[in-house]
Amino acid sequence: MILHITSRAEWVDAQARGEYIAPSLNAEGFIHCSTEKQVLHVANAFYRGRNDLVLLLIDESKLKPELKWEAPAGPPAPGISESDSFPHIFGPVNLTAVVSARDFPAG
Repeated sequence: MILHITSRAEWVDAQARGEYIAPSLNAEGFIHCSTEKQVLHVANAFYRGRNDLVLLLIDESKLKPELKWEAPAGPPAPGISESDSFPHIFGPVNLTAVVSARDFPAG
């Protein structure tokens, strides 16, 4: 499983649209994801204090778009090494690959 942090509003929009498209897909060409080991470091670095988050659990074997494991897209968050590989999804996520969407409260 790979993980993706999004807002509750973006997840609701995805369900209505039939696929999930993160803002980074248009801006950077891929959707940022994490492993279970990485996700809390990412959350603390980029989403600290937010109370509107949802954590998507994605079954990579069910993804339709290409998935690549790559180095961090920018300077790594505290607790993450530059040698860590992150899962990046190169297209909209088909909802059949999303196994679970859980509230992801701050803290």
